[in-house]
Amino acid sequence: MDLSHTERNKTMLRTTTQNKLAHSVEEVAAQTSLSKAFVRNEIRDGNLTAKKAGRRVLVLDTDLKTYLENLSGK
Repeated sequence: MDLSHTERNKTMLRTTTQNKLAHSVEEVAAQTSLSKAFVRNEIRDGNLTAKKAGRRVLVLDTDLKTYLENLSGK
């Protein structure tokens, strides 16, 4: 089965995202459909663990998964 260029790109992006060890605030927002401001507030409030790498704020993939698994149905 030959995949179109667009389908290959989507598959590659999905695979790359699944293998990432850490995500930027922007990536977390895009992947979860949450706003960047909300993600930053969750980090500031201590609900979502993040690490600083120089000026960058990174959320480890394991921390993001834990955060999402522990969300309440408020």
